[in-house]
Amino acid sequence: MGKKLGQHFLYDDGILSDIVSASGITHEDVVVEIGPGTGSLTKKLLGTAGRVIAIELDRRLYDRLCEQFPSRSDFNLVHADAMKFDFSSITRFKATGNIPYYITTPLIFRLIEERPRLRSIAFTMQKEVAERIASPPGNKSYGALSVVIQYIASPSVKFIISKNAFRPPPAVDSAFIVIDMLKTPAAVVANEKIFYKTVKTAFSQRRKTILNSLKTLFPSVRDVLSELKINEMARAETLSVHEFAAIANSFYNNLKLSDS
Repeated sequence: MGKKLGQHFLYDDGILSDIVSASGITHEDVVVEIGPGTGSLTKKLLGTAGRVIAIELDRRLYDRLCEQFPSRSDFNLVHADAMKFDFSSITRFKATGNIPYYITTPLIFRLIEERPRLRSIAFTMQKEVAERIASPPGNKSYGALSVVIQYIASPSVKFIISKNAFRPPPAVDSAFIVIDMLKTPAAVVANEKIFYKTVKTAFSQRRKTILNSLKTLFPSVRDVLSELKINEMARAETLSVHEFAAIANSFYNNLKLSDS
């Protein structure tokens, strides 16, 4: 059952309490728990949050959770795929869960589509992915995922969880990360589509300089980098969110001028 969907269940009561505490959840919060599994974290959330909406894809786990948590006004259990779930009926929510590794990045991007109503994401995930999300410029782990998340949120790795705390144990250690959504993005971006494309292209061949990685996308990149006083020999992992925003904005402005 767990192996089929890549699930590794966390039962350690102390770690579960630490997760709820580090999430900053209060009685005023609506919490969406993704993949409640055996309900260990759900129990903790129900004692802390104002309302819990638990989304479980595995039918057998869902049926067990129905028996474990009888009907109550502050709890909704949904049998659904979180990637396809309609969040529009929830005004403001915090997302949490111990999620399968393989769905981590797609699920985060699915959730940030709900930016107007999403307050935070607090996930247990593969340690390396959590560190990549929170990595500052200049680190080897800093990449496109770091830039995109840090543009709209403030991520913080709270603690590491040994693989031995899970049943069955995964191959690697995990980390608990809280990603607090920013009220306004960290940088001014004129066109997000161009910003995301710039970031993705810059990191597509990490060993290339920023000049060489972006010149196929924007032939005028040398002039743009010179104007912004960004070293054309620099590599993508050394550039900040603000620098990527500045490059993308300059490209966008040039495109507008050429179209006018």
